[in-house]
Amino acid sequence: MTSTAKSSRSRTRHTGAAAAALTAAAALLAGCSSSGDTSDNPLDGEKAEAGTVVVGSNNFAESTLLADIYGEALRAKGLKVAYKHNIGSRETTYGLMKNGSITVLPEYNGSLLAYLDPKAGQESAEAVNEAVEAKLDKSLTLLESSPAEDKDSVSVNAETAEKYGLTAESTLADLKDVAPEMVIGGSPEFQTRQQGLKGLETVYGLKFKSFKALDAGGPLTQAALAQNEVQAADVFTTDPTIVKEKFVVLKDPENLFGFANVTPLVSKEGLPQEGVEALNAVSAKLDTETLLDLDAQVQLEKKDPLDVAKAWLKSAGLD
Repeated sequence: MTSTAKSSRSRTRHTGAAAAALTAAAALLAGCSSSGDTSDNPLDGEKAEAGTVVVGSNNFAESTLLADIYGEALRAKGLKVAYKHNIGSRETTYGLMKNGSITVLPEYNGSLLAYLDPKAGQESAEAVNEAVEAKLDKSLTLLESSPAEDKDSVSVNAETAEKYGLTAESTLADLKDVAPEMVIGGSPEFQTRQQGLKGLETVYGLKFKSFKALDAGGPLTQAALAQNEVQAADVFTTDPTIVKEKFVVLKDPENLFGFANVTPLVSKEGLPQEGVEALNAVSAKLDTETLLDLDAQVQLEKKDPLDVAKAWLKSAGLD
């Protein structure tokens, strides 16, 4: 199965216009997490100070949380860390990685590949990482990917899960007999894309009762699923609404929705070996269920992402 750029996830939090990102970055900088020694303007283009690992993040909550996890894991190894939070979209952060302004950035392997090579297939997580490495600037490299993924999913609400006996171990194939009784919701593009209704039919044999056009995993989709206006919907796998509303995410064993493993993107020269080992240890411990819980703490319980990061690192034995 080949896939293109992240399904209906044409969401601006992973990609977006560079001009918009530049405008937003300055405004967002003042609102970055309380991660201690945040540096000056993230768009100044200056290289990281010698001996300091600069950890950056894009302008959405999960990226900030992941950056805090990475940064505090590095500090636990005695490294000097500075943060550049809420910079903007990939167009901006990738440029800052290339020019040495940022040393470490939380990335999503399949999304990064789609940015570097929109036509590339995504057969496996390992193949995705190899393809990314082949396209990366020579100064950059990926570290080990985590099992944690933030990507499209077909999720059902609690009422539907109970009605059809669906659990967290259920797969998309389990919908084959019941899909004709269900309305599915998602962005308008979800109806026509291979990583959408087309693929659900060709890969899993699913034919739904009807499709309701909503938004790309946003509040319209969340509300429609919670209120049972749709029984299934395209929801991102680390969306805290899953926890709040007790949605059930169906597994995708055929990888219709591609790969979006959380993966550190790092400067080859800027990160010492002890830093590499620290971030690989984070990846080994971080799975989707854990990331979903941490996102919920930040986005639903309104906890400070730095506090959440520190608490998780301690519980995982990485502090």
